[in-house]
Amino acid sequence: MNKQNPIGVFDSGFGGISVVKEIKRQLPHENIIFFGDSKYNPYGTKSNEEITQRCIAISDTLIEKNAKAIVIACNTATSVCVKYLRQNYSIDFIGMEPALKVACDQGSHRKIAVWATEVTLREKKFQQLMEHFKDQHTIYSIPCPKLVQLVEQNELDNIELVNQVLDEYIQQTPDVDSIVLGCTHFVFYKDFLEKKLQGNVQVIDGNQGTVHHLKDILETKDLLNDQKENGYIQWMNSDEEKLKCSELLFKR
Repeated sequence: MNKQNPIGVFDSGFGGISVVKEIKRQLPHENIIFFGDSKYNPYGTKSNEEITQRCIAISDTLIEKNAKAIVIACNTATSVCVKYLRQNYSIDFIGMEPALKVACDQGSHRKIAVWATEVTLREKKFQQLMEHFKDQHTIYSIPCPKLVQLVEQNELDNIELVNQVLDEYIQQTPDVDSIVLGCTHFVFYKDFLEKKLQGNVQVIDGNQGTVHHLKDILETKDLLNDQKENGYIQWMNSDEEKLKCSELLFKR
């Protein structure tokens, strides 16, 4: 496989763009193809069968584009079908999961809110993760569908609405030490949250760890791009009208 082949990244919509930004930060020379599935968004309310079929179709598209690895930049899709994709394709799939372990490692007897989609929170993968830590920590699972839709509807500049929705979810668990952003869409709210919470609550996302894992895999397989110039980004979307939004969100 060619080192200059692109990394494929996909998400149910625009959330995975936050992962693309982290890839460019850690691996600036890599080429990237991002596929946003906005036409079929949201995944969080769909059946596992529907989500799996979309992930198969997108993976096939990225592999046709010669992707050397694929990042499932969606916690919901990872929860539902990363195992299936790894079993049925020869390419490496790097998934996402809520950074609950990171939050729990910050200290003992912590109160932690995990913000995610309904599907992510009910899937066995997350339930097992929460089971592992629940005796030592108090963990609240908070489904936050409105946060997904604000990103998909390009409403991040509507500061009044953003703050209103964030306050709604904060009020569900007012006395926590950490908020884990268990959806890549939610990373776009990280600065809003940190400003609003004034350092009293730690805000944690899994993007940095996921990209570090991607880097390790590429390095182990001698697939890190050795070109000297910065890599390109190719934007794809199942809803072609959303392509311009992808570039705008990347530049935020």
